[in-house]
Amino acid sequence: MSIAIRRSLLLPGLAGLLLGAGSLTAQDRDRRAKFDIEHYLLEADINPRTQTLGARATVKLTPAEDRVGGLAFELNNALTVTKVTDGEGRSVPMSRNHQDYTVRLSFNEPLEKGKPLTLIFDYEGRLSGQEDSPIYGIKFASIQNDYAFLLYPSRWFPMNDYQVDRYTAQLKISVPEGYRVLASGRELKETASGKEVYTFDITQPAFPGSIGIVKGEALRVSSEGVTSNVYFRKGAAMARPYGEEIGKILTWETSLYGLAPSANLAVMETEDGAPNGYSAPGVLFFSPRAIGQTANTRLIANQLSRQWLGNMIGPATRNHIWIINGLARYTEMLWLEHTAGPGALETEAKDVFIEALTVEQPPLIQSARLEDYSPEFWAATGSKGAAVFQMLRGVAGNDGFGKMLKAIMDGFAWKNMHTDDLRKVAEQASGQNLQSFFIQWIESTGAPEFKLEYTVFRTQKGFRVMGKIAQDLDTFRMPVTLKIETEGNPEEKVVEVVGTQSEFIIETFGKPKRIIVDPAGRVLRYNDDMRVLVAIRRGEQLAEVSEFGDSLKEYQKALDVNRASSLAHYRVAEIFFLQNNYQSAANEFREALNGDLEPKWTEVWSHINLGKIFDITGQRERAQNEYNLALRTKDNTQGALEEAAKYAKEPFQRQRSAN
Repeated sequence: MSIAIRRSLLLPGLAGLLLGAGSLTAQDRDRRAKFDIEHYLLEADINPRTQTLGARATVKLTPAEDRVGGLAFELNNALTVTKVTDGEGRSVPMSRNHQDYTVRLSFNEPLEKGKPLTLIFDYEGRLSGQEDSPIYGIKFASIQNDYAFLLYPSRWFPMNDYQVDRYTAQLKISVPEGYRVLASGRELKETASGKEVYTFDITQPAFPGSIGIVKGEALRVSSEGVTSNVYFRKGAAMARPYGEEIGKILTWETSLYGLAPSANLAVMETEDGAPNGYSAPGVLFFSPRAIGQTANTRLIANQLSRQWLGNMIGPATRNHIWIINGLARYTEMLWLEHTAGPGALETEAKDVFIEALTVEQPPLIQSARLEDYSPEFWAATGSKGAAVFQMLRGVAGNDGFGKMLKAIMDGFAWKNMHTDDLRKVAEQASGQNLQSFFIQWIESTGAPEFKLEYTVFRTQKGFRVMGKIAQDLDTFRMPVTLKIETEGNPEEKVVEVVGTQSEFIIETFGKPKRIIVDPAGRVLRYNDDMRVLVAIRRGEQLAEVSEFGDSLKEYQKALDVNRASSLAHYRVAEIFFLQNNYQSAANEFREALNGDLEPKWTEVWSHINLGKIFDITGQRERAQNEYNLALRTKDNTQGALEEAAKYAKEPFQRQRSAN
């Protein structure tokens, strides 16, 4: 199974794969004068035939600093500003900085802190989807003949403090007759001069401005009291399954977060190269790849949660975006628990913990240092954020965690949230002081590796275990479960692990045979198995961006810890196969088959890939034998049996290089 397939399986809600110099940086934003946008009037005429738009943005704002001589707005480089005027019609000098996607304004007289200001931007341009994106490698805007989407991250209108500065808005979007506009807010439609004019009013401060343009009628799907208008093109066969799952999941998520800001949703298919999913108030966008052949319920759960997270509630600054992305990822995990049980959650939590440990720096409280949509950004804010919520649930208990979610929504609807706000809410809900928890997991880096020493004594009533748990982090403090396996029923005890050594005494009735630290894997921590899996995951991340040399080094780190790791050998073999080094690839696939066969799918796919190698090298009989061995495993992970059956009938043909 390929790296790309595996990661799309495990991380369906993640859209960013590449890190590039074109992305906006936290340092660029921090150097700019601070101001607050309060309201937009966005008027845009969109022409699908020419893939162009002409727009006017009337922006009402308030400077947050005194004596400001200039302001910077983020705007897509493909759009040309023709003029900027103030509320009194006076021209405002401007310049473009294409390196950081900004329009910089200069004022003859310094602006006063707190004094409202109106600015009017007239601009135009072509957005075919081929332009450089403000977020490198990901398509957030595209105008085509029969559809278009202009998403908030594309900066198709001048904006400030991305994902932080909340605003109300009115959108007036003109399109040719026969087209329909999808956007957030209360909708009004008029026809004028052969065009359809759609007006949307958004009265709650959020991040509206993502729009879709479609042709044809929606498939209207009602499910669990939720009506979804689904506009799918290539994925038309999946429109009803998606509408039905959206209704089920949205209804379930209301039990976590309260009433959704939009009871009914518009759902649109974007195009290849767009993020797998994007959630705007009342509108969901899915890429063709993400839609797939079955409803991707994990992606749906993640994106639906963002109707609350990121729309109703935002981060106080980009350093606190881990709250939004982490809780959205954790909602996805909670949905898995709801549908498949606690065991499925534990399995998913392990994978999230692995992903979280691939990023050692920076601490979560410095998330703004990470490039938006990069693998590191998602590993930290998404996976480590979800890991924090999983551990927080363990500390607070299910009731306390549920109270915390409700308090977040009650206290911060249509507002931004700081990590300190979350801590206060969690402490009130759990009745505990969580300062050390937040210092360890949010403000610090690193994870513990527990070492256990103990001695068993016989007593008059049974047995006494005296021992200590050691680990390397001085500032660590957290309750940790010990499972004592005895000759009778197993027993559990919670030990408060504080600092580098924590002693404990446990009384048992049956004779202890073994003691396991954190048996359910509820603490983000290292052990030998975790080090292997983290190194493999880092190698996969590097392989995704074709850094094969560094990827092989990470896989070797895994093999240094566990020479029998089938997954590490399989990943090494994949790289050799991609490089047409077939002998080395065959050797490593054999090593994978002789290893621990964890995960189980390494067996069937190693046989399939050995078959392909033998076909390429003209050994058809040996190839067929490998395909038959694959079929005997009866493991159909990612369509393995269909793949094996196909090449058992006809030889695998190597695709020729374009060079």
